[in-house]
Amino acid sequence: MKRRLTGGLMSTGTSKAYWAERALPSVFKHNLLGRYIPQFGGMTGSRDKQVVYLDGYAGEGRYENGDSGSAEIAMKVASKHRSQHQLHWTCFFTEADAKSVAKLEQVADIYRRQGVDARVHHGDVDGVLRQVVSTAVGKPLFLFLDPCGLVLPYERLVGTLAARRRAGNWPPTEFLMNFSMDAVRRLGGNARSAKGLEASSLRFDQVMGGRWWREYFPAEREWDPDAAEKVAVAYAQRLGAATGMLVRSVPVFRAPHHRGAVYHLVFGTWRQHGLWVFGDTVARARDAWWQEVELADEAHDPNTLFTAASLLRPDPKEVTEAAIPVIAKNLEQLLAQGRRPFRLVDHTLNVFGDYYGQVTEPAVRAAVKKLHAEAKTPTTGVSKGKEKIRDMVVVPAR
Repeated sequence: MKRRLTGGLMSTGTSKAYWAERALPSVFKHNLLGRYIPQFGGMTGSRDKQVVYLDGYAGEGRYENGDSGSAEIAMKVASKHRSQHQLHWTCFFTEADAKSVAKLEQVADIYRRQGVDARVHHGDVDGVLRQVVSTAVGKPLFLFLDPCGLVLPYERLVGTLAARRRAGNWPPTEFLMNFSMDAVRRLGGNARSAKGLEASSLRFDQVMGGRWWREYFPAEREWDPDAAEKVAVAYAQRLGAATGMLVRSVPVFRAPHHRGAVYHLVFGTWRQHGLWVFGDTVARARDAWWQEVELADEAHDPNTLFTAASLLRPDPKEVTEAAIPVIAKNLEQLLAQGRRPFRLVDHTLNVFGDYYGQVTEPAVRAAVKKLHAEAKTPTTGVSKGKEKIRDMVVVPAR
């Protein structure tokens, strides 16, 4: 089963209800994972036809209602890539709970019969990490770390990623990690309380890479309601600085009306292409999440004329229409700065600006077409042959 924080680095199993069906936060997370990792394999595995994948907290692999958990999502991708592209995935799945391991093995057997190299490890992720890294020498590696409590100790995580970086820009390494905001809030309250357990704070120091996070939860003044969010942002920034990776953090909420995120999905890559595709995938997964919210509302109250979700949900068309002129302005500024052609993907965050993760890449094409219509670039926004939007080169006007 998934693991839950109990005050330290180790954790206990969740209730059986966790695997009955997916909660809304998992809908977003799994949709994002299922959309992104096939593209990771396609972008990085085409050279040597091999990819190594780790799901560090794999659980049972499948929910009781038949929905795929993270492990089965990865195995489905691996099976499809093997049959359609002759791309071989070596998949490691770790799980500490024996009963969950038994169920995970049953799911893995289905995909092993399809030729998927699915390796289930009974234990924690730290016990198999060395083997994963050894297997991934010379091969692209994707790490999915999704505990319901605390992630790997900071030094262990950074050491693994930095070692891969020192080996060179190839093969690429990326990670997607669940950073628990509930754990941050709970341990933040523990740190500022006179009755708090110092042992719990010391364990969190290991996860965070030092005592710096405690500064956000001082005992001598009122608690900043945004302290946990600021810790999450700082953690992502520190990971980026320590590993040399491009790191982005996406908040995930229990429900549309909730203020505080239940966790952040922290993504890291060395490549601008990864950053571009991740942002596009987040926007698509977000839209799918809203659809699931509406379906859940309708099932809860089938006689209602308007669901709460339908009233709260941002209209994707309206968001895109608002984003296009902003992105066009961003492109215009990039052209003015260099007065020379540039490839869109080489400036991902500058291109999307505040709309990164909010809109999909066709909005960028529309922005290029807008600039072309205003005679600010000879680039038409129409792709040449199989050219992807992200690889389009925008040329300044003469």
